[in-house]
Amino acid sequence: MYELREYLPDDYAACRALWVELTQHHRDIYDAPTIGGDDPGADFDEYLEMENRAISWVATLDGGVVGLTGLLIEGSEAEVEPVIVTASQRGSGIGSALVNRAIGEVRDRGLTSIKVRPVARNASALQFFHGAGFQTLGHVELFMSLGESKREWNSEIAFHDREWRD
Repeated sequence: MYELREYLPDDYAACRALWVELTQHHRDIYDAPTIGGDDPGADFDEYLEMENRAISWVATLDGGVVGLTGLLIEGSEAEVEPVIVTASQRGSGIGSALVNRAIGEVRDRGLTSIKVRPVARNASALQFFHGAGFQTLGHVELFMSLGESKREWNSEIAFHDREWRD
């Protein structure tokens, strides 16, 4: 059975590897091998240094780190960032436990709201967060490709009676 606990400096290598795994997932779903640059774990280093990072937790299984989440706090609002569960453990309840831990922390701190910002193409993340209770739509970012792009955009999303590329 997995356990949740606060992130410790000894978790650095395992959590950086999880970040690389998440970056690879984004590379795959966007068909963009340059996401994260030459060192896809470098963004984890930046995450650890964020001034608004209040707390991070890990999920461990048999002594190894298999999940990571954290809270970014600005004023009375919190953001769950990131939520990473190693591919072999997805669907086992670890992601839900991590998110619920973050929600509990936000409640304990008396903050007024909590948000997540999954990428639009990550349908499984959108479904997961919707199931976790994140059902109020906040901001939407729209993009336009200018010039030649090697990305292939699909028209598979209907939102407010418009077709969108995912």
